[in-house]
Amino acid sequence: MRLVAYNIQYGTGKDSRVDIDRIVSEVVEADVIAMQEVDRYWARSEMVDQVAAITERLPAHHWVYGPGVDLDASIRNSNGTLVNRRRQFGNLLLSRHPILASKNRLLPKMRFHTQLSLQRTMLDGVIDCPGGLVRVASIHFAHAAEPERLAQVAALRAFQREAGRDGGVLSGRHANWPEGEASPPWPPQSILLGDFNMSPDEAAYTAMVGSDDPKYGRITEYDGYLDAWILQGGAPDGGHTKYEPTGNRRIDYAFVSPDLAEAVRSVHVDKDAQGSDHQPLWLDIDL
Repeated sequence: MRLVAYNIQYGTGKDSRVDIDRIVSEVVEADVIAMQEVDRYWARSEMVDQVAAITERLPAHHWVYGPGVDLDASIRNSNGTLVNRRRQFGNLLLSRHPILASKNRLLPKMRFHTQLSLQRTMLDGVIDCPGGLVRVASIHFAHAAEPERLAQVAALRAFQREAGRDGGVLSGRHANWPEGEASPPWPPQSILLGDFNMSPDEAAYTAMVGSDDPKYGRITEYDGYLDAWILQGGAPDGGHTKYEPTGNRRIDYAFVSPDLAEAVRSVHVDKDAQGSDHQPLWLDIDL
């Protein structure tokens, strides 16, 4: 299966134009798409419901949206009737295979004196892949402060550690719960896709993948994750997904739980994509 992580910067490309058609054309071949920075009703993105605009252009994909920022954007029409709208900013997960259940998990947030701080989320979905159930998450970490990212890594690892204990979105039975089939299990196999806003030399990265011992190499704990780029022989200082005047950065990742390490086939960056200030990161994996 082909998976892609793409921070779309609300559809604003390198030419400063908002173009959802261009964004979709850059990922349409993927089986699973994890997008970040998807807007609903913001002036910067022309007051468009981008979730609707994207999903209408990908009719073969199931989808679920998880906002981190949620604000009122209601208006009254010419007749004075209330039109309820939510101004939202968040993650979108799309899949050719059914997304059987999902959790939109709030990640730890810090408040600063002047620096912008947004509520970030992990949109975690159970996908019914040909080889079985796998959790795939679309994630967006804090951009400014490493202590905040360290707290967010700790939360991700706790979610993974407690997956079996907590179970899925619904468990057990009572009266008319559930209707039809029971909620699917919450499998331990997990893939994290998204913009983590961290470089491989940061403490937050080490907290995710484990320490790098000079004798034994990378030591990843059972509730940690493996960097798919490194698994496939990529250089730690390569795989740049953000091109900036001050230097290119690798801040978008595909992380896999250790039980999926052998399934990873290839990872590459689409260097030619123009739809955002990030580059799409592609993961080919047997699922």
